[in-house]
Parts: sequence; C-alpha cells; structure tokens
Amino acid sequence: MTVGAVVDRPISTGDRIGRALLALCAVATLGAFANGVVIMTEVSDDRVLTEAWRTFAYLVFAGLWVLLAAGPRRQPGVWELVLLQKTAITVFAVAALDLPDAPTTFVVDLSLVVATTAAYVLCRGWESWRPAAVSAR
Repeated sequence: MTVGAVVDRPISTGDRIGRALLALCAVATLGAFANGVVIMTEVSDDRVLTEAWRTFAYLVFAGLWVLLAAGPRRQPGVWELVLLQKTAITVFAVAALDLPDAPTTFVVDLSLVVATTAAYVLCRGWESWRPAAVSAR
C-alpha cells in the first residue's frame, strides 16, 4: 500500500489570515466561557446544570478552533461539525428572535459562521479529506 507524501510548503498569506480568524474565534469563545462562569454563579438552582453544560461547551469549541488553527488541513470532519452546529444555532436564533437571548445569539453565532467559513476557504479546509492531506506548519 502506498501512502501519499506529506508536502510541507510555506504558509500563504491567506492561510495566516484564516488561522488568525480561527484563533480569534477561540479567544472570543474563551471570553464567552468566562461570562458563562459568572452566569452560573447568578442563576437559580434549577438553571445551574444547564448553564454549566453550556459554559463547559465553550471550552470544547475553543479547543476545536485551536485544533483547526494548528492544523487546518489535518482535521477531517472538525470543520464541518463546527460549521454545522454554529449554523444550526444561528438558524434557530432567527426562528426564535422573540426570545430574550436570540438577537445576541444570532449576531454572535453568525459572526462565528462567517469567520469560520472564511477561514475554511482561506486555509483550504476541504483538503483535510484528501488521503495525502497537505501538512501545514
């Protein structure tokens, strides 16, 4: 069985911009995590578990964006899962715009969808599915 060679090449300007967008998404999500910790201390007992679940999920998403930034063409499926979840919550927020958090959720998650999609294009994220995925530093 022949395994395709991994090709190292200089990181393009587009790749750097895409990785910076992913890093920005990760940092913003860490900010949401910090805010979530504050919210967890302020909600009623019947909401603590739900807020904890949401708050700790921010760490997962921050980690996913870090993984994508570190190896954008070595993460098959991660791009698509992140975009699927963020797009789904954005669509749900539009459908529920009359709810208190929906307008903010819409703006934040739409921004994350746009930034992640731009990074996907700039970093050529689809190449992660190639058998001999291109390695980037």
